Amino acid sequence: MHRVAVKDRNYPHRLGAATVTVRTGDGAPLPGTVVTVAQTRHAFGFANIGFDFIPLANGENTSDNLQRRAELWLDLYNTATLPFYLRGFEPERGKPNTTRLKRTAEWFRDRGVALKGHPLVWHTEAPKWMLGLDMAEVEQLWRQRVRREVRDFAGLIDTWDAINEVVIMPVFEAEDNAVTPLAKAKGRLHMIRLAFEEARGANPNVTLLLNDFDLSTAYECLIEGVLEAGIKIDALGLQTHMHQGYWGEENMLKTVDRFARYGLPIHMTESSLVSGHLMPPEIVDLNDYQIPTWPSTPDGLERQADEMVRHYRSLVGHPAVQVITYWGVSDAEAWLGAPIGLVCEDNTPKPSYQAMLELIKGDWWIKPTTVLTDSEGRFLVTGFLGDYEVSGPGGKACFTLVAGGETHVDVTLE
Repeated sequence: MHRVAVKDRNYPHRLGAATVTVRTGDGAPLPGTVVTVAQTRHAFGFANIGFDFIPLANGENTSDNLQRRAELWLDLYNTATLPFYLRGFEPERGKPNTTRLKRTAEWFRDRGVALKGHPLVWHTEAPKWMLGLDMAEVEQLWRQRVRREVRDFAGLIDTWDAINEVVIMPVFEAEDNAVTPLAKAKGRLHMIRLAFEEARGANPNVTLLLNDFDLSTAYECLIEGVLEAGIKIDALGLQTHMHQGYWGEENMLKTVDRFARYGLPIHMTESSLVSGHLMPPEIVDLNDYQIPTWPSTPDGLERQADEMVRHYRSLVGHPAVQVITYWGVSDAEAWLGAPIGLVCEDNTPKPSYQAMLELIKGDWWIKPTTVLTDSEGRFLVTGFLGDYEVSGPGGKACFTLVAGGETHVDVTLE
């Protein structure tokens, strides 16, 4: 029996195998027939932020430049994070930008992209209009906010960073906000319970993350407290902005192992690697590094490409990791002005973009491949978990490779 197989089979926990029987519309097998099989989607979440494309989705900016950036994004990623920072989402009390974000979510959905909302509760980017309100009113407003967004976007966005950066929430001092005093008075667990229980009440099928940049033992203690309190976490979010240099495979995997011990899926929610000079190591808060320009360099471009591939290979190799979200496809409006994008501001792909395309849509992807069915209309396929399409005489059909050993799949061409 002829077999179609992905090029890189070094990740057995990411692979599925199936015996595919190709049939005609009347159910008869198609023996000795040339068909084409191709992968159409990874089950693994190769993600990036979708902030850039809100104007495009809403018809506010349909320039060739932005459309080209969208093409580059869609060629590489299958999952998008959309911004729900309340200061921008509801700049005026009672007037949320629901319609604008909903159009954006639909734009991505129509292109086969899964979605996550970020975040439901956070002290940074809290709206200024909450300042001065009674603490009980502030809490009620956040409860209403969580329920509203999860309910309004159900079916479009069913994965959320429920609450962000709780480790520092009660002691945050960078700017006045209405969340930090509430967290200080009520405690971290109260804030987490608020976010998770209100969200789950609005949509029982929601997937909720606890997300943080502080990957010290403080986060581990917080997680243990949350679990002991009976609050259900669906996945843990780990932020890994590496403006000061790649952590290396060994250190990265040690970090993932520390959090994988809780038996929860791991989402690498915010990853970045620079293609220019590195931020000085003595900087504690990355936001404190403000410079006029931060260009890519020839050495930095090559370093970023090498580190991106190493970073993804190591994390895809870890069975607990389900999603890797990179924090921006373009240098245009990149966080902190850092050259972290995979394409330049003019949409010229960097070496890192090409390297990732060759990895995700090359080594880990079955491109359209012809195969001859056997005397019973069958062929074998081994590939990364995800969706596939078979086409041949009479039409085409889809199937999915799933974990759990070799399966048997019937496809009907019509």
